[in-house]
Amino acid sequence: MSRILVTGSNDGIGAEIARVLTGQGHDVIRHARSAERADGPGFVVGELSSLRSTRAMAADVLRLGALDVVVHNAGWGSKDENRPVTEDGLEQTFQINALAPLLLTALLPKPQRIVFVSSDSIVRGKIRLDDLQHEQEWSQDAAYADSKLAMTALAFALARRWPDVLSNAVHPGWVSTKMSGYEAPLTVAQGADTPAWLAASDDPAALVTGTFFQDRKAIEVNPQAYDPSVQDALLTHCLDLCSVALPDFG
Repeated sequence: MSRILVTGSNDGIGAEIARVLTGQGHDVIRHARSAERADGPGFVVGELSSLRSTRAMAADVLRLGALDVVVHNAGWGSKDENRPVTEDGLEQTFQINALAPLLLTALLPKPQRIVFVSSDSIVRGKIRLDDLQHEQEWSQDAAYADSKLAMTALAFALARRWPDVLSNAVHPGWVSTKMSGYEAPLTVAQGADTPAWLAASDDPAALVTGTFFQDRKAIEVNPQAYDPSVQDALLTHCLDLCSVALPDFG
């Protein structure tokens, strides 16, 4: 049995990942952004658009004991026409989708596995190291795609820095959820399948690192995600933004 944290697991894909892993006998810690959204026991609460709240959430997780697996499922995309900025002065899409998972990872002891729930939107994304937060030009789609590409590059950076940790990213598919729209063709069960498999399976195909998955198959995505120089520069910049260092860094 593993102790597993699944972020963004009060509904949608995250709730299904948590349900599947709990059914397999694992000790699953669920996460919601507010106490009102936590619909039962076993939740930690943290608003990932706030560095302060994310740090408090990490402290709450630490009090529950060491984790074996972290599934970074929580994600966000703006539906507004204006560039959203958080209390930390950061672009909100980038903070929730890329910075918050890294901050949580840095504040917790190294787990055995990390699963980053990404998106196929990264094929049209670009990591602009001089404008990660779209201060020069912003749109909903570009901010989302670029933040998920940054998340994926960070997942692969961690795979290189921590060879003893399985760090992978996954596209769950276009899933019928509140965030993606209920017209999407896939069920939450289909969307949760590969993330849950990566989190806990002993299948040799799941025991790899630095890989992007869809439907339990390794696929190649945006080449920027695999560029070590991009990974290293992005990782350094993001750690500086969070004022944090990685455990056993280097």
